[in-house]
Amino acid sequence: MDNPSNPSDSPSPLSSSLASGFSQSSLTHVVLLVVLGIWLFGLEGGWLGGLEMSGLGLTDRDEGSNAEAAREMLETGDWISPTLNYEPRYAKPAFVYWLISGSYSLFGINEFAARLPSAISGLCVVLLQYAFVYRWLGAPMALLSSLMLLLNMEFLAINRMVLTDPELVVFTTLAGYSCWQALQGHTKSCRWWFLSFYLAMGFGMLVKGPVGIIIPLVGVIPYLTLTRQWKLFWQQGFPILGIGLVLLVAAPWYLAMFNIHGEAYWSAAQANTTGRFMNPMEGHGGTFFFYVPILLLGFFPWSAFLPSVLYQSLNQWKAYWNGQDFASQEHNLEFFLSLWIVGLLIFFTLSATRLPHYIYPLFPASAILVALWWQRFQAMVLPLDWRVARWLLLGIGYVLGIAIIVAPPIFHHFIQQIAREFPAAVHVDFGWLPTILGLVIVLGTMGIRLCLDSEAKRSWALAIAGGMMLFFGVLLVKGAVPIYHMYFIEPPQQLAAIAGFNLGKDDRLLQVGRKRPSLSFYAQRKVHFLGPHDEQEWKEHLAASGKKMIILQTPLRRDVPEAVADWTVVLEHGGFSLLSSEPLL
Repeated sequence: MDNPSNPSDSPSPLSSSLASGFSQSSLTHVVLLVVLGIWLFGLEGGWLGGLEMSGLGLTDRDEGSNAEAAREMLETGDWISPTLNYEPRYAKPAFVYWLISGSYSLFGINEFAARLPSAISGLCVVLLQYAFVYRWLGAPMALLSSLMLLLNMEFLAINRMVLTDPELVVFTTLAGYSCWQALQGHTKSCRWWFLSFYLAMGFGMLVKGPVGIIIPLVGVIPYLTLTRQWKLFWQQGFPILGIGLVLLVAAPWYLAMFNIHGEAYWSAAQANTTGRFMNPMEGHGGTFFFYVPILLLGFFPWSAFLPSVLYQSLNQWKAYWNGQDFASQEHNLEFFLSLWIVGLLIFFTLSATRLPHYIYPLFPASAILVALWWQRFQAMVLPLDWRVARWLLLGIGYVLGIAIIVAPPIFHHFIQQIAREFPAAVHVDFGWLPTILGLVIVLGTMGIRLCLDSEAKRSWALAIAGGMMLFFGVLLVKGAVPIYHMYFIEPPQQLAAIAGFNLGKDDRLLQVGRKRPSLSFYAQRKVHFLGPHDEQEWKEHLAASGKKMIILQTPLRRDVPEAVADWTVVLEHGGFSLLSSEPLL
């Protein structure tokens, strides 16, 4: 297939048609995205009076584990070998821990500092999205796709949490966009884009292992195959040199870990890569269609239009295979992004370990595709399967909104089971919040549908959709998150902070019940996790010298050994108790 012409040689008709609908000042767009991102990710620190990123304690398991591993790295000064609860942690490479540790050095050890790298990564992805789309499709489309990427539930949630995925998606998105850009450019410029492609994959591997390489290749390999551009790639992409660049970035840390820990690290690395793909880990399995509702709900409302554009784009693969040129640069890009999205969905579906945030890497590409579909629809070029998109929008929106409204009765129906793990949950009072949240979704969905059905009001649909998600996000963070923090997260963490303040270097802190890694972060010390009936471990800890403290759900006190029965109750809070072997002054 002939290499598509550079769009700068012939202006895109689509971009020209969009120009009348938006301001052409890209600087204004960037400022808008940055300010909105700062506010939504909680980076403003009270400047705009928006969403406080530190308003929620660290959740277990991933947030507490990642934040604590970074804290221990800063404390011990060991920048090579991550630890968790002062034991080797081989699950993830060290790159994200380096970022979080640096944040701790600047802002202190707290939730804000722990989540700061994720929030900044979210901003970077949004700006990367804008820059890439601006280059190929113009400023209006760049703004539209960036807003769609920013205003959905999963993007906002993931970039406000201490996860490795925000940083991973920065590099995988950069890698994918760089490779596509390189394949469209001239010989001199494309070499620099291929360099970016390889370096980004190297850093992606340093963030989360081989998946940092797999995610971009899942889109690039099918695209090169179906468009018959392998020859071009081998001539201008220098893949052998590229492999060397990937290894230059990632290999030093992996070699250092193998040199220090040997077979122990190698076995753990295999378990967290091929083992995670072949077998469910830590109970994270799910059905074969696990990611279908995750994508539809997490990327709502834009997800309703994604199947339509995927179908239209991939339905033309035979023409591409037969060597026909793309009708336009938009169709070329659309085909690449569609292959990437479908490839990622297949890859993560085939993986035995499934988690909601695993499909986050396909969100940037999805936002571009939906933006393309949306603008064609605004131009009154009706897709053949518009009815499917319409009913999908209504189905997702109404089901989600009604589910939120009826959530309180369902919650109270299972309150006894929930209270076993979160005792304070029996005191939760949702008030009118679920009804308001549900109505925002239902009425917003209804408004989007009414505007899209009317040619005269279609331009309002985007504003309603974006406003709905913005309002929903504000209500969720300002209303629901404090409730979740108060009754589900905060009680044992407050006790851990008190225990850490009162225990000396040679004393011990025990936690009984489900393992909560975040307690190590709040106590800023090693926590010994054990069950009520772990007799041998109880004997070992009770026989140890020094003061000992225990954090446990209050009802579990009847199950612990008799030797603990007369320990001082330091504090009871939210259904949890803090016990001490010695009275406190």
